[in-house]
Amino acid sequence: MLNLMTSVEAAHSDPAHNDPVQGDLAPTGIVVDHVGRSFGQVHAVRDASFIAQPGTVTGLIGPNGSGKTTLMLMLASLLKPDSGSIRISGCDPVTETAAVRSRLGWMPDVLGSWSSLSVRDTLIYTAQMYAIDKAAAATRAQELITLVDLPELADSPTRVLSRGQKQRLSLARALVHEPDVLLLDEPASGLDPVARASLRNLVRRLASEGKTLLVSSHVLSELDEMADGAVYISQGVTASAEALARSRASARPWRIRSSDVVALRAALVADGIEEAAIATDRTELIVALEGEAAASALLAHLVAAGVAISTFAPAVGDLEHAFIDLSSGETK
Repeated sequence: MLNLMTSVEAAHSDPAHNDPVQGDLAPTGIVVDHVGRSFGQVHAVRDASFIAQPGTVTGLIGPNGSGKTTLMLMLASLLKPDSGSIRISGCDPVTETAAVRSRLGWMPDVLGSWSSLSVRDTLIYTAQMYAIDKAAAATRAQELITLVDLPELADSPTRVLSRGQKQRLSLARALVHEPDVLLLDEPASGLDPVARASLRNLVRRLASEGKTLLVSSHVLSELDEMADGAVYISQGVTASAEALARSRASARPWRIRSSDVVALRAALVADGIEEAAIATDRTELIVALEGEAAASALLAHLVAAGVAISTFAPAVGDLEHAFIDLSSGETK
């Protein structure tokens, strides 16, 4: 089960949270401490705090207009915070911009490309922008073309690429200088199911190599499968540890399927679940349960009662459950 919001809880529970770069926390990964950014009277980010550790994938989730893009731009050193501090691999994006960019790979939601350049030349020139010599840049470009599965289009102009293929090229550009930290904004947008599966595997592999990955996406099912934890932001504020704990403890719907729906319903009622609280969705019954312990106990009771169960699983993933639960209340 996804360890939701672990990095945020660490930031809020640490006695030294006023300066999370100090103390027991190593100056690596991503550290965001009470960051704010406004545009005139619009407070895009009010108070964001979280830590993303090396070797992990952290999801960034929240409603439209919650401040995710502004936060990502500040992390990428493209916007200056009005308040608070950010550290990327121990460096400040404001005062140590060059150092941050040398350690950071940035994949925005939409990244323009030079339409007349080939995929290969795009990667070579991008590598040279990071002071990689031409021979090494050519070698790195070939590695990345293979990694993101664009060999058949390697020498084609980028204008012929589909949306999904451009996403793969954008990811390759973010990886060209072998960064320690990766910011990925909607990386699965435009990808077909096979490419999405490849992306998940690649993201997990990069984390296993010790990289820090922060992934912003509205495709919560994708994040559930690749993320170790997540940060929830709404109205420019990251959720507190208390709100996250409440979210994890709140009831969520579970899907139950049996070859004998009548017997299943009767067994649920006999177990103390009110019939009015049992929903029907095609061939499945749905009931709200508070936590995995309650789900395990119910499954054991159903099996003991002789009900043939073929499906017993949460109706929504961890992130979707948290998103819905936190969106319906306050983040603090």
